[in-house]
Amino acid sequence: MKFDTKVVRAGITPDPTTGSIVPPIYETATYVLDEVGKDKGFDYTRSTNPTRQVLEANLAAIEGGAHGICYASGMAAVDSCMKLLSAGDHVVCSDDVYGGVSRHFNKVLTRYGLSFTYVDSSEPETVRQAIRPETRMLWIETPTNPLLKVTDLHAMSTIAKEHGLYLGVDSTFATPVFLRPLEFGVDIVMHSTTKYLSGHNQLIGGVVVTDREDIHEAMKFVQKTIGAVPSPFDCWLTLLGLKTLHLRMARHAASAQRVAEYLESHPKVRSVTYPGLPSHPQHDIAKAQMSGFSGMISFELEGGIAAGTAVMNNVELMGLAESLGAVESMITHPATMTHAEVPDEERRARGLSDGLVRLSVGIEDVDDILADLDQALAKA
Repeated sequence: MKFDTKVVRAGITPDPTTGSIVPPIYETATYVLDEVGKDKGFDYTRSTNPTRQVLEANLAAIEGGAHGICYASGMAAVDSCMKLLSAGDHVVCSDDVYGGVSRHFNKVLTRYGLSFTYVDSSEPETVRQAIRPETRMLWIETPTNPLLKVTDLHAMSTIAKEHGLYLGVDSTFATPVFLRPLEFGVDIVMHSTTKYLSGHNQLIGGVVVTDREDIHEAMKFVQKTIGAVPSPFDCWLTLLGLKTLHLRMARHAASAQRVAEYLESHPKVRSVTYPGLPSHPQHDIAKAQMSGFSGMISFELEGGIAAGTAVMNNVELMGLAESLGAVESMITHPATMTHAEVPDEERRARGLSDGLVRLSVGIEDVDDILADLDQALAKA
């Protein structure tokens, strides 16, 4: 199958009992055995569920991997990846990761003997210099949230192999439509399925995809043991959302390009960050490893936080909301919303200023999105 066909059909067959073209929702906790020691492949939904199994097969196929393991949230998926490690291990992590990730690393996992060093992973030599004898993993986000830094995955794969490290990539912003990290030698790909993959602001979920059998077995054990699994209904909703992923992402990216170019030319905008703009510091790397630039934009206004607040409080079409990647356009203030728990000094050191605005461009008519921004900017 070619990619667009995989999105719609991979891992999905008509229900053998009824012929239903849409996979059924197996909303059950347990399964009756035929006899002691003999089941039909299912015993308890925490371990496995037919609806979840279809979703995992579909997500693995569109990511180009052998195995998919679904979780109740993106953060549950991240946490499960860290369960590959042991007390005393060290992780080198992209500095501009989602605030929930750095919060989990710094406030929870450090209590269990893991340590973390945050570096600008768009600079391979900086990553290399941060590696210690006890380093076991590189955790990369590309593009990052919210500064949209892009990391060269060929370089990261080389470094990981030289040092015998796990290489994990959070590819939520890019989606498999525009970037498939396994093709670069990455061991683990993580997505928050809450975002573009489900695409309709209707659920919370996460997935890990890998080609490595040892990682698959470890992740399945963690999934079963901890039990942070998505409900069958959420799996079913994700499958419905996925069927239009390639169509939605094309629209997100095309509209985001126009919005980014509009913002870059606006006299009230100080700076715009979007991988599709030639002004982006890693534009050439993005062009080389991505087939499109997705729908996320960050920008800062002349006038700083007061001007940014005025824009966010005066948009009419866009929602002032915490999430991203859905059909609706949403606008966010990272300093007080997604990254509120990152200490001010650390946040500013990363380049995440008080006045930064993050925009998730939806699939509405782009002229309406531009008109909304225009009237809000007029009030800044």
